Amino acid sequence: MSEFLDQSTPSSAPSGFDFSLSHRNATLSSDSKSSINMVAKKTGTTIVGTVFDGGVVLGADTRATAGSEVADKFCEKIHYLAPNIYCCGAGTAADTEKTTELISSQLSLLRMSTQSPSRVVTACTMLKRMLFRYQGHVSAALVLGGCDISGPHVFQIYPHGSTGKLPYTTMGSGSLAAMSVFENEWKENMSESEAVDIVQKAITAGIFNDLGSGSNCDVTIIRLDGTVEIRRGALKENPVEPLRSMINRSSKFTMGKGTTAVLKDTFVKAKKGGEEDMVTD
Repeated sequence: MSEFLDQSTPSSAPSGFDFSLSHRNATLSSDSKSSINMVAKKTGTTIVGTVFDGGVVLGADTRATAGSEVADKFCEKIHYLAPNIYCCGAGTAADTEKTTELISSQLSLLRMSTQSPSRVVTACTMLKRMLFRYQGHVSAALVLGGCDISGPHVFQIYPHGSTGKLPYTTMGSGSLAAMSVFENEWKENMSESEAVDIVQKAITAGIFNDLGSGSNCDVTIIRLDGTVEIRRGALKENPVEPLRSMINRSSKFTMGKGTTAVLKDTFVKAKKGGEEDMVTD
């Protein structure tokens, strides 16, 4: 490794991208004794949340991936926790769904016991304790949002259990693209329409700049007056039908009935359990 450490550092940082590690990566990959395997980073999901003057707006894309394949184009990533609290999930789909279902059940029991509405900080505490208990093995990165007696709140919760209370936040592999929108346009005391607009822009940035984020944009609005509005497919950035209409399929690729000839049929009697069954090849 000394050959990499001895490289001189320029007095002033060059402009643009830095590709100084490309030589190191090529050397490590070609070294038969090295156990380092250079692989592409898997990406997936863009989730965001922000407070506005009268509540909270949460947003998420709708693409679920299985490795490099798109498993679901209309996946619901904004989960119900309580009548006044919802949670966006990024990570392993099963982990995010079952984690939010578990905490939702606990919050319901707590409401029945205390005869009072759930508080957002209570949901955050339950989630962080549960995730910290499993030390990151439960792959659930969450954006928690809701309104209670103390106002609107947005929390970010990492898989290891660390949390942060912020006026706006983004998570998932598309979070950097989404955060650039918030840092450029977010302001205090936004109206509901302004908050919805910036959330949709942030999710759209994730959809078009992250391989694992895609399809549509879901939006959930939680207001201080207790009303909740769920907008499934608020934006459809990649509609399927217009794409199909753009494809002019040649008649040469339309295979009619009988295109493939059947040369012969063979019937073989097989014995199974003492009985003769007819098997068709």
